[in-house]
Amino acid sequence: MAHFKRWQAILVAAICLLGLAFAAPNLLSSKDAEGLPSWLPGQQINLGLDLQGGSHLLLEVDLKTVIKEHVDSLADSIRRELRSARIRFAGLRASGTSVVLRIRKPEETDRARTLLLRTVGASTGGGLLGGGGREVDIETQSNGQVRVTLTETALTARTDQAVDQSIEVIRRRIDETGTLEPIIQRQGKDRILLQVPGLSDPERLKRLLGKTAKMTFHLTVGCATVPKDTKPPPGARIVPNDSDPNIFHIVRKRIRVSGEDLIDAQATIGQQRGLPVVAFRFNSRGARRFGDVTRRNVDRCFAIVLDGKVISAPRIIQPILGGSGIITGGFTIKTANELALLLRAGALPAPLTVLEERTVGASLGADSISAGKIASILGLILVVVFMVIAYGRFGIMADIALTANMILLAGALSLLQATLTLPGIAGIVLTIGMAVDANVLIFERIREEVRAGRPPISAVDAGYRRALTTIIDSNLTTFIAALMLFFFGSGPVKGFAVTLSIGLATSMFSAIMITRFFVVWWLRRNRTKDLPI
Repeated sequence: MAHFKRWQAILVAAICLLGLAFAAPNLLSSKDAEGLPSWLPGQQINLGLDLQGGSHLLLEVDLKTVIKEHVDSLADSIRRELRSARIRFAGLRASGTSVVLRIRKPEETDRARTLLLRTVGASTGGGLLGGGGREVDIETQSNGQVRVTLTETALTARTDQAVDQSIEVIRRRIDETGTLEPIIQRQGKDRILLQVPGLSDPERLKRLLGKTAKMTFHLTVGCATVPKDTKPPPGARIVPNDSDPNIFHIVRKRIRVSGEDLIDAQATIGQQRGLPVVAFRFNSRGARRFGDVTRRNVDRCFAIVLDGKVISAPRIIQPILGGSGIITGGFTIKTANELALLLRAGALPAPLTVLEERTVGASLGADSISAGKIASILGLILVVVFMVIAYGRFGIMADIALTANMILLAGALSLLQATLTLPGIAGIVLTIGMAVDANVLIFERIREEVRAGRPPISAVDAGYRRALTTIIDSNLTTFIAALMLFFFGSGPVKGFAVTLSIGLATSMFSAIMITRFFVVWWLRRNRTKDLPI
């Protein structure tokens, strides 16, 4: 341990220089850091909501809509299966979490029950329940009455799936805005906590989350608009216009193409009028369906319905076979970009309601940063002074390693783009104290060896070798605790765990490698017979 090879010295120097390179942009303003050449590190530490301000929203997923849609889908499946089996029925309707119908020939009731259990009732490996279990309970009566009810297990699985899907869609929508490291967490059965640091336009955030963004394509009954009280023909419904709530269209209920098949959407400028439009592109399945419906329905109007409103109903002039098209609707550049973002991110499974909204001002963040800086600087000064008083020249070497440790910590936070929160600053302050802990153990071991009469090189070698196991054990147990905090803790606790974990790694490196480099270098240079420790 009292020997330091050339390649080890080169490695230590290279790691310290890399840490300095990645930490340096934090000394610049955000604008200056963005102007650095691409071949230089330009990433800065991300500040959390409590340090730079931002928006805090508590959202509620409309699970009633989720269950209703699931029951409606179950009704459609039952209708399709019974018709395929040529079992006549009547009065099929959704009622709460059940689908009720009557088999016209009561003697076919058992056959219908067996068919439905096999097709819509059992969950296979790819089903809602993920393998095993039953999704529905089926009750029958002698008069042919059948009630198909979703089981509690199926309802729980569907609601959990809806909340998890909502979190993923929210994350994609927020990431599209360029916001870094949003905190998105589930709370309870149907609520989602959203914290977005640095967001200067919370109203835009609510607009992005307030739209479900379910887009479907339907054929219309004629191209003319109609009054609201018009009675639609069977298989059709009245849908309002998005831009003018007093205009209504008659559209077929059957969905010809779904927005689920969209793979891209971009805001652009239309070639004909020079106005903003949204260009979209389907995957292979959507392109095939889009091509088929436009080829078979030339000269009919094709309505684009977004969240229950018609945003455009153009006439099909010719078949569109390339799997792409444009959406017009009196957009501005801003609204076209927002719609394109929503379509790219995907549709929410259900509407979201904002239950709580808070805005954290930048002034509070500035005060927190200032207090954190003062605490860090005071802690650093006190540790430096203590080490010099306690260990003299060796303490100075440990203080140099401590400075390198802080640079490496800042560089690692910038490189990993970890979010620094107020508890994270507390983790940095704790790291300052723990950073010299390993050196204290080593130096005390060296003192014991010197008192035992060992020569300097032998004392240093024995001190490092005997203290190494203790250092690894203590840091490993702390690292395990930090991992538990990260995986099971909430946002602020995770911020503390991140800085503590990175600080443990850099502290180990600075104590075992950097301090030892200076000690070995000093021993070789002075060839002293007495250690000043």
